Amino acid sequence: MCQPDKHGLDQLAEDGTERLPDTTLVVNPAWRRADAAVRRQRVLVTRAHAEFGAKQLSAGLEADAVAAFKKTKGQQLEQITQQEQTLQELKKAGQETPHQLPLKDLPQTERFAQLKTARKHFVDTLKLIAYRAETALVLLAREKLARLDDGRALVRQVLSSAADLHPDLQNKTLTVRLHRLATAAHDQSLQHLCAELTAAETIYPGTDLRLIFEPVAATHLP
Repeated sequence: MCQPDKHGLDQLAEDGTERLPDTTLVVNPAWRRADAAVRRQRVLVTRAHAEFGAKQLSAGLEADAVAAFKKTKGQQLEQITQQEQTLQELKKAGQETPHQLPLKDLPQTERFAQLKTARKHFVDTLKLIAYRAETALVLLAREKLARLDDGRALVRQVLSSAADLHPDLQNKTLTVRLHRLATAAHDQSLQHLCAELTAAETIYPGTDLRLIFEPVAATHLP
């Protein structure tokens, strides 16, 4: 599930555009218009066939009514023939129109640039790393949950809850104490997560402090 951007990462994306190389292949706007015309005409033909088939001659009609019915059916058939001919002409025109063209071959009024992408790629990479880290935590949390579907919701709850940081420069550790959750089952899963994360012996970036994770115990409360 896509979550709101709480940390403003999307605001890091660059504004503005940059020029595409002239040799870039793009969809020909003329082909796109021709293709749209074919699809519209196909809808009209399908609708006309449906209306033609739906109109049936009722039994017991007078001769005048039968004649009027045949005349109407004849007009409908003529209209269908014309619409099908138009459809074939549009298809032929579309087939004769190149699907793609180099950007330099487009009319000047139909050329376009692309949004700047360098910083967006960086932000997307951060999001992907965060998602993979969250997924790894979910797999750990599921080992202690009766319902597997609760894993991601639990991890989101853990990541958004309060934590206390206790650095110990002498022993070169940084203890992260996570506040307990709403239920005993969730607390058990939290305990399991803390043990697994501590066993990884991760060093906090930019320091020589080893991370230790543990739930807040009663003895830790002020």
